[in-house]
Amino acid sequence: MSTGRRDHPPHENGADSDGDDEREEGDDGDEGEEEEQEEDAEEEPRLKYQRLGGSVPTILSTDAAAAIAVAERMVALGTHNGTLHILDFQGNQVKEIAAHTATINDISFDADGEYIGSCSDDGTVVISSLFTDEKLKFEYHRPMKAIALDPDYSRNYRRFATGGLAGQVLVLTKKTWGGGYNKKVLRDGEGPIHAMKWRTDLLAWANDAGVKVHDMKTDKGIAFIERPKGIPRPEFLVPHLIWQDDSVLVIGWGTSIKIAAIRTDSSQGLNGLQRTITTASSEKYVDIVGSFQTGYHISGIAPFGDLLVVLAYIPDEDDKEKKFRTSVPSRQGTAQRPEIHLVSWKNDELTTDALPIHGYEHYKAKDYALAHAPFSDAEDHIAWLLQHGFHEKALAAVEAGQGRTELLDEVGSRYLDHLIIERKYAEAAQLCPKLLRGSPSAWERWVFHFAHLRQLPVLVPYIPTENPQLSDTAYEVALVALTTNPSFHELLLTTVKNWPPSLYSASPVISAIEPQLNSSSMTDQLKEALAELYVINNQYEKALSLYAELLKPEVFEFIEKYNLHDAIHDKVVNLMILDSKRTVYLLIQHRDIIPPYEVVEQLLHTSKNCDKRYLLHLYLHGLFEIDIHAGKDFHDMQVELYAEYEPRMLLPFLRTSQHYRLDKAYETFAQKEFVREQVFVLGRMGNAKEALSTIINKLEDIQEAVEFVMEQHDDELWDELIRQCLQKPEMVGMLLEHTVGNLDPLYIVSLVPDGLEIPRLRDRLVKIVTDYRTETSLRNGCNDILKADCVNLLVKYYHEARRGVYMASMDEEAHGNRADDGSLRATERSTSVRALDIKSRTRCGARCCLCFDPLPIQDISVIVFYCCHAYHLSCLEGGLDLMKSNSNQDSDNGSDDGGSPSAESRMRCVLCTTAAA
Repeated sequence: MSTGRRDHPPHENGADSDGDDEREEGDDGDEGEEEEQEEDAEEEPRLKYQRLGGSVPTILSTDAAAAIAVAERMVALGTHNGTLHILDFQGNQVKEIAAHTATINDISFDADGEYIGSCSDDGTVVISSLFTDEKLKFEYHRPMKAIALDPDYSRNYRRFATGGLAGQVLVLTKKTWGGGYNKKVLRDGEGPIHAMKWRTDLLAWANDAGVKVHDMKTDKGIAFIERPKGIPRPEFLVPHLIWQDDSVLVIGWGTSIKIAAIRTDSSQGLNGLQRTITTASSEKYVDIVGSFQTGYHISGIAPFGDLLVVLAYIPDEDDKEKKFRTSVPSRQGTAQRPEIHLVSWKNDELTTDALPIHGYEHYKAKDYALAHAPFSDAEDHIAWLLQHGFHEKALAAVEAGQGRTELLDEVGSRYLDHLIIERKYAEAAQLCPKLLRGSPSAWERWVFHFAHLRQLPVLVPYIPTENPQLSDTAYEVALVALTTNPSFHELLLTTVKNWPPSLYSASPVISAIEPQLNSSSMTDQLKEALAELYVINNQYEKALSLYAELLKPEVFEFIEKYNLHDAIHDKVVNLMILDSKRTVYLLIQHRDIIPPYEVVEQLLHTSKNCDKRYLLHLYLHGLFEIDIHAGKDFHDMQVELYAEYEPRMLLPFLRTSQHYRLDKAYETFAQKEFVREQVFVLGRMGNAKEALSTIINKLEDIQEAVEFVMEQHDDELWDELIRQCLQKPEMVGMLLEHTVGNLDPLYIVSLVPDGLEIPRLRDRLVKIVTDYRTETSLRNGCNDILKADCVNLLVKYYHEARRGVYMASMDEEAHGNRADDGSLRATERSTSVRALDIKSRTRCGARCCLCFDPLPIQDISVIVFYCCHAYHLSCLEGGLDLMKSNSNQDSDNGSDDGGSPSAESRMRCVLCTTAAA
């Protein structure tokens, strides 16, 4: 038996099972060597040949093969003793079915590969389940030659068709109730049935007359194809039927091959000829789309894509000349090797291979069989590509969906191995996600393999962190591998930032990095990676040290996030270099934790390449603005720093601070020639005359000199100012201009020596006189305005005093309160009337301002003053007596009668008198 790439042949009866794949025994050895030399240029073979091993040699050692069939997952081998052997594709027996007592002639699988049917010369048909013990047996008492299970056998009433020497085509269908099977005869009386194939709803069989196709759905015959003329009887050359697809039937019989297509277009007939019988458009018919003769006898036929694989029997030359008119076989031992021909529908031969069958001389055409299953030949194609080193093409084929999915693992592994051998590590790493996919074990195996080769850094970027997630050891090994070489440190940093911390333990990686801290291999990337690992390991202070050393801008957020203010004592300089503004703010806000003397000490004694005095100035300046006393111990230093970096801040600082040495400050200002600062210090030192001399001689600013003298509040200093100005005529003129309102210009003029020329004296005197007149006019105007205001206020007061005083009773007061709650009658009056009404009432609301009792009490006099305060007479007299006794004044009016008019006129308002006192 022979097979193409998609076929799986068992041993032929009498064939050896030693696995020898050699071709012609007489092949020249030199040709083999030439083939080996040309192996690189060898084209991929169309077909592959392999002997079945496993249980097949044992089976054939005691029996002979009689029939074979192939399903998607298994091979069925029928023997002459009637046993059915179920094998896998390696030849290992999976199941043995004792089906018959004589030779098995035909085997058929259903489409699902769950049931198998067989027929035998003992006249029985047996249908068995491949996965259960179910088995049905039918007796027909005549040799049965062909059987075909309905492709949907298990779902279509367990239907099958069979035939044999009785010449009947039987279709059996299981009854829907009562058990048993319904038997139907499709054809009878046309000779023995030699072959039968069922595809979808189409059943084809061959008898002595030819081939018939029957539509099982409509139960109508579709076509009859006559037996080719000039071929021997079926007893010598059996017909072979095979469905290439659902509508193409291939017939191989004798030396003839026909391809029949099942059509539904009623307008065309066989071979494209116009049909003469009008039928329904849905009626099926057969169209012969291909037909040709061969130079050999056909022992088997199978589809191969758009091609055909033909098992060719090459008879002896004498046999070719004979006519097959008798049943007497030709002499034995003269046959040639069987061949496999790969042909097109037009009989174009693409490949011809002679099969290494032992004992082929003794076999006839009907002793061979060709079985096939609708397998893809992609796996053999992929295997050939791998064998010849075309790994990339093999991978592309697998990715294109050719072959089993499991092949991707095998192809991927072999491709990676090939790349590793070629030392193409980067290319191998890049392919790992595609080849290893979601297999954790495969990923870990290759991680450790790359680590063993010391090439793990090229794989790290492709290692998955989820789907699949590997063991923590795999991730740790990968990270440690990146610590060994400075060229990998950037990748290590990126990886640590990108990988979730839950994947691994940071401690092993930290242990691998820490010994390098003080070595030449330590890089900034490695330090940052170590800092990230410290964070993962909750070692925040160590991480802060590295961040500060690396001058990372995010260190400030890091400090706030983890409250690490206590840990920045020794990191002031680094932080100031990184961002002085944020550092100053941080240090000032937490000066209780980091006192100023620590900050100053670090900045003064740092060895880092930075402007430490400027950084110190920024810190002390910021500290002074927040708390003028916090850095008082460093105000002497701050004077120098202001003089060096920000002189404009000196005077505000000098005026505010009391904690700097005046002599040292003066010395600094003298060196820097800061005149105004010298003046200020001299003034604070009490040396006002020298300060004034400095202003006049160095600044020559009379206005500033005048302001300085005014601040000192020293009359002698005015004389000193005049004395020094008299030495410079220009200064005298300027002094005259700026002392108006402070000194009498006539006094200054009287001190001027005779004969002293003062520039622009006339203009300045005119200006002095003009300014004096202006000032006098302003004063007079202000006095007039003041007097007018006083008269107006007195007149107003007089008019107010002449107004009557309204005294309301308690009932009227209560009634007024209720009216106020119920309405807003006051809003209807004008503002002036409302003000007049309020001023006309007593300020105590019709009550005595001393006893707070209502004023209208019978037989008690009431005194009301113009200030609107009202008193009972008795209350007022008592209040006045108390005031007199407290002030220890002699009472000239003590004998006056309080009830007399004269006494009443001398009474005063107690409240107003007390307030005035």
